[in-house]
Amino acid sequence: MTMASSSISGETLLAQLKGVVGERHVLTDERNTRRYRKGYRYGDGAVLAVVRPGTLLEQWRVFKACVEAGCVVITQGANTGLNGGSTPFGDDYDRPVVVINTMRIGRIDLLKGGEQVLCHAGATLHRLEKLIRPLGREPHSVIGSTTIGASVVGGVCNNSGGALIRRGPAFTQLALYARVAEDGSVSLINHLGIELGNDPETILSRLDRGEYGEGNVNYETGRLASDPDYSRLVRDIDAPTPGRYNNDPRLLYEAAGSAGKLCVFAVRLDTFASSGPSRVFYVGSNEYSELTELRRHILGTFENAPVAGEYLHREAYTLAEEYGKDLYLFLKHVGTEHISTAFTLKSRFDAITGKLGLGTNLSDRLLQLIVGILPNHLPKRMNAFRDRYQHHLLLRMDGAGIEEARRYLASIFPSATGDFFECDDEEAAAAFRHRYAVGGGTVRYRATHPDTVENIVALDMALPRNTLDWRETLPEGVEENIVRRIPCGHFLCQVFHYEYAVKKGADWMDIEHRIIAHLSGRGIEFPSEHNVGHLYEAKPVLAEFYRSLDPTNTLNPGIGHTSKRRNWA
Repeated sequence: MTMASSSISGETLLAQLKGVVGERHVLTDERNTRRYRKGYRYGDGAVLAVVRPGTLLEQWRVFKACVEAGCVVITQGANTGLNGGSTPFGDDYDRPVVVINTMRIGRIDLLKGGEQVLCHAGATLHRLEKLIRPLGREPHSVIGSTTIGASVVGGVCNNSGGALIRRGPAFTQLALYARVAEDGSVSLINHLGIELGNDPETILSRLDRGEYGEGNVNYETGRLASDPDYSRLVRDIDAPTPGRYNNDPRLLYEAAGSAGKLCVFAVRLDTFASSGPSRVFYVGSNEYSELTELRRHILGTFENAPVAGEYLHREAYTLAEEYGKDLYLFLKHVGTEHISTAFTLKSRFDAITGKLGLGTNLSDRLLQLIVGILPNHLPKRMNAFRDRYQHHLLLRMDGAGIEEARRYLASIFPSATGDFFECDDEEAAAAFRHRYAVGGGTVRYRATHPDTVENIVALDMALPRNTLDWRETLPEGVEENIVRRIPCGHFLCQVFHYEYAVKKGADWMDIEHRIIAHLSGRGIEFPSEHNVGHLYEAKPVLAEFYRSLDPTNTLNPGIGHTSKRRNWA
């Protein structure tokens, strides 16, 4: 790969980058870059380098050097994206690719006593939650992405949705970012509402050192630091459109929804008052319409909105039980804060075994063998419901909503087709931990069945809010190519993740496109919260938003099936 349209060589650029961040943080070896250039589920491609700046100022200098050298730049957080949107995707770029990983830049500042926060580029949701919990505050998401160590900025850039139905997708209009203008020049835009000076290096240095006070913060900017509308939208159960989806122009604003088309340094976000202890009600049913009625009653009539309502089909439950077991146990006994390190070590191990001819999924096979001899890890009452019921709903309530839900559920269950139980604290933690082990279980299933599974088709879809029959159907001729279905989702939001293990030898991408075309006629939007990545097509409004942010197509080109070529050629 050559340094196209650049006046300097790749070796010169690498020397510059090492001068900025230090030699150990400029990775070029294939084994060391694998963790950053290979997506969690999809995506891989050659890179000139992976650079890991340790400050915002270093991030700025690295970004400028790469742009001036004519490189493609992919700014990456935790690399937990599910649609291949935070790594290279193939080797057909017309310029060298540099990945800037921001996870060393994890500073979080409290504003206004913690009512707002300023998160630097690599700050994680888990660290944010831990920081503000003693203040009686919560971030926009406390489950879902938090579990796998996702970054705050990554969530904002992807309008990530998650499971909290009161707060909606990650969103802010207060951000500090760099963009590449049409003439190729790089500029830093400070829309944080914080006075930090005018020169980029001064602004970034002051943020790195925390050299500002409340007197520098403007709380009357007229800009939003969270989504103000979602809690109302999700309760409009008769609306013929989805409540949230990634192509929604309502949430596209500079860094919000930018999907890597800007180089984002920091975002300012609202936090939310904790409402106290919660209770989880575990509902099982063999009749989908029973859950439909439950959803419509809760959202339409409850005085107290739920905290979350998560869905698992029995197939997803059993797959996660077997193939997500080590992730579940890791989260329970080691903790979220070590997830990134574990992924890095696993990736390095796979790179070594690949070079030795032992394959790149040996770690998956070994881990699966080890956890397979361990006893069942899930609570007995949950497993009993797995045996009895096809559909599972985890309903979390807090405050006065606990008694409201308790009375309602006791009035309708047990029924001929369903029942519920109220979880104790251990069962509640287990239920949600198990729900979020589904994604990792799907990846493990694919890795351990290379002879029978071609790939996983992962559909991330938002159904209209007035949907009564939320079950999916497949187009003619597709069923015979599906080895296994894995359905789950954020049920009260009508956001579903349907995943299909595709039979070996079948054209998985064609199958994905056929299913999407088949379901789109029902008013379903794709994707709902994982963003378009390189798997979904960005609709015209979203594609134009990307072009307006990045007129030279320097940052994360090809996203949403757009052009990978310089200047969108």
